[in-house]
Amino acid sequence: MKDKHIKILLIEDSHEESRLIREEMKDAYGDMFEVKCEERLSTGLECMEKEKFDIVLLDLSLPDSHGLDTFTKVHESANGTPIVVLSGNDDESMAIKTVQLGAQDYMIKGRLTIDMTVRSIFYAIERQKALDKIRTMVFTDELTGLYNRSGLYVLAEQQFNVVARTKSGLFVIFVDLDGLKIINDTLGHREGDQALIEATKILKETFRDSDIVSRLGGDEFAVVSIDVNRGSGKIIDARLKENIKAHNEKNKDKPYEISMSIGIAYYDPENPVSFDKLLTRADQLMYENKRARRKS
Repeated sequence: MKDKHIKILLIEDSHEESRLIREEMKDAYGDMFEVKCEERLSTGLECMEKEKFDIVLLDLSLPDSHGLDTFTKVHESANGTPIVVLSGNDDESMAIKTVQLGAQDYMIKGRLTIDMTVRSIFYAIERQKALDKIRTMVFTDELTGLYNRSGLYVLAEQQFNVVARTKSGLFVIFVDLDGLKIINDTLGHREGDQALIEATKILKETFRDSDIVSRLGGDEFAVVSIDVNRGSGKIIDARLKENIKAHNEKNKDKPYEISMSIGIAYYDPENPVSFDKLLTRADQLMYENKRARRKS
């Protein structure tokens, strides 16, 4: 760790505090740390969208935000980047709450030495790595590498909190891999597993990295697609069908073709519903799609 270049985002409105941290790190550790400073929450969040940081050092009292709300907004945008709170407020209950919400550490400014700060940074980064590894084991489907049902629910809940605040739309999409039982019964479960892996590749090609793609179990998949409007559902459906067609044309030697039934439910920010209700609606629409295709 000590040989690595570490990129830090410091969100702190005090010029003196920012200058002191930056200069002390430079004096004690040379070029090991690159510190970028932002004075407001809004500019800090914009910076996090544009750049990747190893860690965020966060003051909770900023000109445009204060207290736990500051931490919550940064945590929602952090995408796994560890956060250490640097506060002038020696409030034990606040410290406990921020750690419970996901902070790696809560440190009081007036009591810090630069070595204590750096040690906290090292520990926070390593703890985050360990946590990410555990989450991968708990929330990832072993066969496909997608999120499993537990992972989907955790991430979907976070995303629903975001859209409730920003009043933006999203889709919950239910996908069923058609004919998996027939593949398993006639060609064996190994080939059935391969069909699931191929379906996963198609879904990854269809959806963006920012979308949440998961395998619920068996032949069922679910996707939460963010930053959309109601009309883009037809685009998603067409893109998936095109990718399925392209895949089957490339694999004509296979004894079966990949086929999927899909149901798309829109989250209307003007009429919000829970993730469970939207997932159930998408499931219903998927079965309607499957029945209509069987009749045609």
